[in-house]
Amino acid sequence: MADSSELKPSRLFALLSSSGMGHLTPFLRLAALLTAHHVKSPENHVTSSLSLLPSLSSPPLSAPVTDMTLTASVLPISRAINVPNYIFTSSAKMLTLFVSSHTHTLVGSKDAIEMPTLEPIPKPWILPPLFQDMNNFLKTSFIENAKKMTESDGILVNISKTIEGKTLAELNGGKVIEGLPLVIPIGLLPLYGFEKSQPLAWLDDQATGSVVDVSFGSRTAMSREQLRELGDGNPAIGGFLTYCGWNSVTKAIWNGVQVLAWPQHGDQKINADVVERTGMGIWVQSWGWGGEAIMKGEQIAENISEMMGNELLRIQEMRIREEARTAIEQGGSLKKRLTERVEMWKN
Repeated sequence: MADSSELKPSRLFALLSSSGMGHLTPFLRLAALLTAHHVKSPENHVTSSLSLLPSLSSPPLSAPVTDMTLTASVLPISRAINVPNYIFTSSAKMLTLFVSSHTHTLVGSKDAIEMPTLEPIPKPWILPPLFQDMNNFLKTSFIENAKKMTESDGILVNISKTIEGKTLAELNGGKVIEGLPLVIPIGLLPLYGFEKSQPLAWLDDQATGSVVDVSFGSRTAMSREQLRELGDGNPAIGGFLTYCGWNSVTKAIWNGVQVLAWPQHGDQKINADVVERTGMGIWVQSWGWGGEAIMKGEQIAENISEMMGNELLRIQEMRIREEARTAIEQGGSLKKRLTERVEMWKN
């Protein structure tokens, strides 16, 4: 068994996430992967290798990795102590809107936000506070952080080129905004400890692919009527009905499960667009945001049946799953990119 000195990290990274499981979970995945470069047994020692505050015996800070919603607050501190600062975020599609939000008018009568050389983003996909004439916390924070992102040393995205190659090329080709640092795909990050499937006795009695997994995250509140309709629409026909938080999307990819997207708030319509465009699932746009209308059980069942009966979706999802898992293996593309980045931070 390795002693404590062998488990001591040679480099120190400060991972700064904003609140909410949608932000904390990918940071934990990233922490586990970074730790694997510095300790012999990362699965057992992630928590002991990470701390909220470094001790006097800790190695010098290599780089903070910051949630994009904290960019404006943390980047000036990084500059003051003369260390590089990297931003970590979810989908490349959402990043295009975020980093360019201060360069175009969000308020107006147009039905979509238009960006040069890029496809317009329909306004119904975006949270209404961003379109209000008066300033509000969400709008102000969105724009202030976007302005500062060009000053960072790089942007890490939890996605692969297979899934969002075109958008990544647009970001790095200067088509979204000039002066943006390199956008580096480091996904898909493997699931961490508590996210991995736990054996459930009753599942052993079910036919393969016959169970519907329903997840609307930790912040969604549904009416009793909608919950009843949701229950009526889920006989054991399989698949993943999700609100399309990015953690849920990546978990579906990692496990090779088709998706029926039902966005509820935040960036979830943009994520649902990524799911549909890449052939990983179905998005019924007419359902709107969660809570706008009651979706009947028959409608839900019909679309789940369509998703599960689509052989092309299943094949595409399994192909992307295998590519994601191969990338994280020794010598894979994700391992290579992360190793190169860590060595650069070391020097």
